[in-house]
Amino acid sequence: MIDLALLRDEPELVRQSQAARGNAPETVDAAIEADRSRRAALAAFEELRAEQNAFGKQVAKAPKEEKAALVAQAKDLAERVKQAQAASNEASEAAAEALAAIENIVIDGVPAGGEDDFVELRRVGEIPTFDFEPRDHLAIGELLGAIDMERGAKVSGARFYFLTGIGARLEIALMNLALDKALAAGFTPMVVPTLVRPEIMQGTGFLGKHADEVYHLDKDDDLYLVGTSEVALAGYHTGEMLDLSRGPLRYAGWSTCYRREAGSYGKDTRGIIRVHQFNKLEMFVYTTPEDAEAEHLRLVGLQEEMLTALGLSYRVIDVAAGDLGSSAARKYDIEAWVPTQGAFRELTSTSNCTTFQARRLDIRHRPDADPSTGAAKTQHVATLNGTLATTRWIVAILETHQQADGSVRVPEVLRPYLGGLEVLRPLGAETEGADA
Repeated sequence: MIDLALLRDEPELVRQSQAARGNAPETVDAAIEADRSRRAALAAFEELRAEQNAFGKQVAKAPKEEKAALVAQAKDLAERVKQAQAASNEASEAAAEALAAIENIVIDGVPAGGEDDFVELRRVGEIPTFDFEPRDHLAIGELLGAIDMERGAKVSGARFYFLTGIGARLEIALMNLALDKALAAGFTPMVVPTLVRPEIMQGTGFLGKHADEVYHLDKDDDLYLVGTSEVALAGYHTGEMLDLSRGPLRYAGWSTCYRREAGSYGKDTRGIIRVHQFNKLEMFVYTTPEDAEAEHLRLVGLQEEMLTALGLSYRVIDVAAGDLGSSAARKYDIEAWVPTQGAFRELTSTSNCTTFQARRLDIRHRPDADPSTGAAKTQHVATLNGTLATTRWIVAILETHQQADGSVRVPEVLRPYLGGLEVLRPLGAETEGADA
């Protein structure tokens, strides 16, 4: 949630942020009024409870002949306290609902608008060209014996798949390359839970307008399957006081991820671009609010180094406010060129969530003490996340580096993770210097 002091003191800033996201500015007025009602109801309850405590002491000290009348008054007061508590709880629930409609305050300079209103920041690499008709990633994957969509659907339904043979090895190689990149950049590797409690999913902002994207195990479990290890990594330090005196805490979470892809029927149904299950290595950072924007650019830099090393052509975009998601204050996407689609497609996202998630999950740090007072007031940390590798990258790798005979040149940076393979060849082809 946003800083309540900001909501109370600078409501116009919050209105502008909501408007940039395409949300009704009236949500801000409703949140302010709900917050005022909550505070008033809480004050009334606490005043009555204090009166009740004081009256209880008076009853205890009263002479025997006066106690009967005082006890009757105490019962009446107790009923009023009970009603005030109920009113306070109701006002708190109403305030929580109203505040939930206020998404993170977008950072100055984020483009307003929706999905199509992004700003392209730069393009890197030459668009690949071919002197033959290029195959799409699924056709290549089937020739290599790398992707099996038919049996994936037979076993689990639409948008599931098997990565087989070199396909499985390619994904593991890609993930290990990313893991080594993260280690060299000072990240602590993590294998995280893929089932989380509702309060963790809620705290990271995934149960808002996109809740229909999330798989939920109800009945006896009440757990959610994560769509990114960001969720588990954000929950890792819930309720804790962090020591950031030696710099940010940086984690790299490796996990299987699950998304329902609700509302995307008919889109990218061929191949592994938009599927229900995939693997991902996610960078996650806890840092001070002051350092968050610099850390954001650092994450983008790491992503670009990976894509450049893999020989992919890409562009970096500044995502518009209406396409951010409730937790992000700014998001940069990196989209790689997919030759058979003649378009850039998202491979990575990296978001600066400022203190939004940390407020929900109560994650704080203690800055350096004020030299004038010696005091050190706690403050919420900032959280950031960014993809360093995921299954979808295989799409761009296969299509970009394909050859006329259906083989695929292995990017040099991946070869050590594939036993030195330089070329992936179709099943049944000559395998000299390659592996199918």
